[in-house]
Amino acid sequence: MHKIIPVLAIFAMLLCPGCQKTARHEGVASPDRTDTLIASLQRLPAVENVGQWDGEYGKGLLITTAHYEIYTTLLDPLMLTKIPAFMECAYQGYQKQLPKPLAAVDKMTVYLFATRTQWDEYTTANTGQMSPLYLKIKAGAYYLDGNIVAYNIGITKTMSVLGHEGWHQFANVYFKYKLPSWLDEGIATLFETSKYEAGQWVFTPEKNSARLGALKVTLVTQKRLPISDIIGLNPGQVLLENDQAVSAFYAQSYALVRFLREEDYGRRLGNFQKMLMGAVDGSWRIDGEAQLIASDKESPMTVVYNSYLATKLFGMYITNNTPTLEKPYTLFCNKITYRMQLTARK
Repeated sequence: MHKIIPVLAIFAMLLCPGCQKTARHEGVASPDRTDTLIASLQRLPAVENVGQWDGEYGKGLLITTAHYEIYTTLLDPLMLTKIPAFMECAYQGYQKQLPKPLAAVDKMTVYLFATRTQWDEYTTANTGQMSPLYLKIKAGAYYLDGNIVAYNIGITKTMSVLGHEGWHQFANVYFKYKLPSWLDEGIATLFETSKYEAGQWVFTPEKNSARLGALKVTLVTQKRLPISDIIGLNPGQVLLENDQAVSAFYAQSYALVRFLREEDYGRRLGNFQKMLMGAVDGSWRIDGEAQLIASDKESPMTVVYNSYLATKLFGMYITNNTPTLEKPYTLFCNKITYRMQLTARK
């Protein structure tokens, strides 16, 4: 039996190493303030409807947008006036990864809790035998069984994990086949940083200092993995080593996705998007057993199958001769980390 790797929770464990405390303001409002908050949210352009949610983990709100149902016990007006529009902008960003937009399906679900305690209770009740793993998440979110599950870790970090996990949710809902780890995680990192501009949230992967910093470390220490290794790994494998190894995997997957999309004026972008569209419509040229595994999106991929699929797809859509990409990829990594300054730890 091949080892199962629960990939989707690992990003959250590493986003804020050592952060175990919930944000200071837990966002609990009095009943009269809740009515005022509902009226205020209802006027937001991104919001379709707002109502009371009497969840078993605490009273809160159900905020409905064009593509999301957001169940939240977090009643902080500053955050709740931002998150509905942020999620809709993220949805548009996910669509833009593809050469053509996909027809909308049922609304996707987000659970956003005010406190770590509420998040723990939900996670314990809904993740079964995997709950000990998910409860090790120090600060962040995860995607599982169709739902994003997050709690308040401050507006910037909360939106970062929602943007990341939102891609996993989008790919799971809209794609016929599940993506290999490097591709799925690499694209998800593109939605970790953003800015508010002209009434929209604009994603800024080029300013993702956490991934750029980790990438710089791999270059300075000469520990950058060859492309063939990057595409064959998943976070669960390197998690057995240490947090730095996982961070390096995410950083190099981030860089590889950006390289395939951006390098040499986007010369590989067309093939990159064809690879994604093959997952959308199920047109990857893989055998029957592989098709069954790829289409079973609720079951985590084995280490062996992840490596097999990633290598096959890269050869099919990008190149079978990955060593020919090492030099331009290294140059690209050096270019995007040029301004990153590393400080020595005392």
